Amino acid sequence: MSTVVETQVAEPASAPRGKRWIDRWEPEDPEFWERTGKKIARKNLGFSILAENLGFSVWVLMSIVVVSLGSVGYAFSVGQTFWLLIVPNLVGAALRVPYTFAVPRFGGRMWTTISAGLLLIPCAMLTFAVVNDGTPFWFFLLTAAAMGLGGGNFSSSMANISFFYPEGKKGLALGLNAAGGNLGVAVTQLIVPVVITIGTGINLAYSALIWMPFIVLATACAWFFMDSLTQAKPDGVSYQRALSNKHTWVMSFLYIGTFGSFIGFSFAFPSLIKISFVDFKSYVALAFLGALIGSVARPFGGWMADRFGGARITLFTFVGLALGTIGVMVSVDTASFPLFFCSFMALFVLAGMGNGSTYRMIPAIFATQADDVKSAKRQAAAVVGIAGAIGAFGGVLVNLVFKFSLEGSGTLTPALIAILVFYGLCVTTTWWFYLRSRVFVRMPSLAHAGV
Repeated sequence: MSTVVETQVAEPASAPRGKRWIDRWEPEDPEFWERTGKKIARKNLGFSILAENLGFSVWVLMSIVVVSLGSVGYAFSVGQTFWLLIVPNLVGAALRVPYTFAVPRFGGRMWTTISAGLLLIPCAMLTFAVVNDGTPFWFFLLTAAAMGLGGGNFSSSMANISFFYPEGKKGLALGLNAAGGNLGVAVTQLIVPVVITIGTGINLAYSALIWMPFIVLATACAWFFMDSLTQAKPDGVSYQRALSNKHTWVMSFLYIGTFGSFIGFSFAFPSLIKISFVDFKSYVALAFLGALIGSVARPFGGWMADRFGGARITLFTFVGLALGTIGVMVSVDTASFPLFFCSFMALFVLAGMGNGSTYRMIPAIFATQADDVKSAKRQAAAVVGIAGAIGAFGGVLVNLVFKFSLEGSGTLTPALIAILVFYGLCVTTTWWFYLRSRVFVRMPSLAHAGV
């Protein structure tokens, strides 16, 4: 009979052990999975989603705060405002690589506890900044950087959960984990505009204080109820092989276009409404709809990729993103807020679908690249981590082009033209590497694998 054995026997210094380490984990064994594994995996998935959701919530918190800073006496320029949006993007993207390796080093339980608890730091800093008159811009910038701690949670959470599930069930589990985290963006943009208006005037301190009890709860749940797997070890060889494979960089480039668009637009959308359509600034409260439908569309994009092929759906999403960008350009030129809002909703839906389809392409591509199934799976997992980190930098690029466009010309048009050109490059790249007829001649299994 297969059982889970928990032990407190000391391990070597390279793998510190505690009470909730599991030594034997066999998710591919049907008997083990049904008797023991499924319950433990689902428990860890639930608490992982809670912590990751809060990570995204704190990561994008500044996207709502900056909209109201002028109402409480902080007259920051457009450029300064966008730096407050760019910095958490940048820090969050940079942290995704070390966060991925933290799970094998410290264990999923310990690292989820640490990464969740660290979210108290930016919340405390934001509270201090907004309750003290005359807080300098540099402190707000430092606070924005601390919010980037929430951006790294995605990589460690995905890496941790991937170890718990068998290959046949990993897709759904990771899809739920990713969507649950992405929904944190919508939760923040829905709740914070309401919370800060409780009482008299605008109380920005509430935007930070509201998350603290939930962060403490998530930290406690991770510590008392989650588990760590001794078999969850770093795989440096697979990372080295992945880094030398051109498809790693191709897929990372495409993920800049999908996830980079999602997170970049999520940060910028509330400010763009306020800046470009002053008469409609009350509609900032509806900005959460973009992140919400983008998150929900992510698993749908994965499902469509399974049905019609990942490259085809990815190509479709980039064509759609280009058309949506043209819609935004027209709305800015004609001062049509309804067209502006609807075009951005389309961009969020398509970016979400693209997130799912690009992730679906990765294992299919590497199934044709590696010598054996085990190596293919490990390389694909490595690419998911690399692409996740690089893709998050796309959010930095999106907000940078908006910043330079608004500062240089006072309009969004130059930025939208640059984004449109980028989507054109993504369309060309997808077709060139994965849809040309001669690719299928050279690698015929790609079509069958769902690419």
